[in-house]
Amino acid sequence: MRSGLVVSENYANPKTCFFHVLFKAGALAFYILSALFVNNFVIIFVITVLLAALDFWVVKNVSGRILVGLRWWNEIDNEGNSVWKFECLDGESLARMNKKDSWLFWWTLYLTAAAWIILAIFSLIRLHADYLLVVGVCMSLSIANIVGFTKCNKDAKKNIGDWTRTALLSSGVRVQNWLRGRSEHAVTRMVGEKSTWLEAKRQFLAANAAPGNTLHVHDF
Repeated sequence: MRSGLVVSENYANPKTCFFHVLFKAGALAFYILSALFVNNFVIIFVITVLLAALDFWVVKNVSGRILVGLRWWNEIDNEGNSVWKFECLDGESLARMNKKDSWLFWWTLYLTAAAWIILAIFSLIRLHADYLLVVGVCMSLSIANIVGFTKCNKDAKKNIGDWTRTALLSSGVRVQNWLRGRSEHAVTRMVGEKSTWLEAKRQFLAANAAPGNTLHVHDF
C-alpha cells in the first residue's frame, strides 16, 4: 500500500520574495559589518539609510501589493490632518493569496523591526549617539510599514468576512432552488404516473366489461 504524498505549497512570487528580503538583509548586514570594520560614519549612515529606504519603498509599493494584496499611503488633507489611505484586493482574491508568500511577508517585517530595536538598545548602552541616529531612522521606516500594513490588514479581513458571508448565502440559495426544483419534478412525475395508471385501468375495465353493465372507476 503506497503512503500518501503531501504536496507542499510553493512560493507563488519567488522574485518578489527575494527582493522583499534582500534590502532588509542588506541594510542589517552592512550596518553590523561596517560598524565593526569601517571607521567612516558618513559612509555607514548614507549606505545603511539608503538600503533601509529602498526596503521601505519596495515593501510599501511592490511586495505588499503582490504578496498579501495590500497597499497603504498617508496623505495630508486640506485642514492639515494626517489621513491614512488603504487599498486591498477583493475578498475572493485575498482568500486565494499564497500562504507562504503571506507568511514570509509578515514574519520578515516583524523580525526586521525587532532586529533594529535590539541594535538601538546596544547603541544606547554603548552611548553611541551617532549610530543610534542611524538605527533610529531604519527602525522608524520599518515600524511605519508594520503600522500601515497592520491597519490595512484589518480592513482586508472585513472584506474577506463579507465575501465569505455572501458566498455562503449564495450557495444556500442555489441549494434551496435545486431542492425545490427536484421536489417539483418528483411531484409532477408522480402525478403523471398516477394519471397514466388510472387511464390504463379504465381502458382495461372497459375492454373486459360485460354488455349492459356500467363500471365505475374510483380515483383513490
